[in-house]
Amino acid sequence: MPDVATLAVHLGLAPGSAALRQALTHSSYAAEHGGESNERLEFLGDAVVDLAVADYIVGRFPLVNEGTASVLRSRVVNEDSLAAVARELALGDLLLLGRGVVKEKGNERSSVLADAFEAVVAAVYLDSGYDAAKAVVVRYLEEAIEVASRDDNLDPKTRLKRWAEGQGMGTPEYEVAASGPSHDVTFVATVSVGPLLVSASGPSKKRAEANAAAAAWEELPDA
Repeated sequence: MPDVATLAVHLGLAPGSAALRQALTHSSYAAEHGGESNERLEFLGDAVVDLAVADYIVGRFPLVNEGTASVLRSRVVNEDSLAAVARELALGDLLLLGRGVVKEKGNERSSVLADAFEAVVAAVYLDSGYDAAKAVVVRYLEEAIEVASRDDNLDPKTRLKRWAEGQGMGTPEYEVAASGPSHDVTFVATVSVGPLLVSASGPSKKRAEANAAAAAWEELPDA
């Protein structure tokens, strides 16, 4: 049977972490026994998890645009995936729940477990700072992010290339021009695919090409 002190050490916290104990206190238990529930920590943890995953995605996949990054994050930061992590950490066995919620097996509910994981991340954030909280999030969600990222839609150039080749149009061709002063260069990429000629800009050659591929995709009639 897991215990809170062991979980605390596993997360790099002091065995007696008050924040962690609060993170494991459901509102139903607080209502019956007094004290503060994990609701405020869940609110904070929700933001920390979102930031940590976004931070990881931006660093790991520098070519994805904002829309694609948002899709990737939403595939990972959701009730099912967070509840799965909570189960891996055995949070359900450690949650303090009110009698009615215990009777209803609330410790098995995905919504309760997902909230508990977010609250636990907030506890790490409060006790040890953002870097420690991000490390916990990445440790348990990195594999899910990598799996989700294998979708071709997350790489505009690969998606466009496969579509064009499948249509017998050959490989899209890119031309890139740079303009502006050396300290503030803007790159403009033009992609030629079939009858289309589409341009887009970006702060780097790779970003401009990716943006051009994404823009071309939007103009394809049957992609």
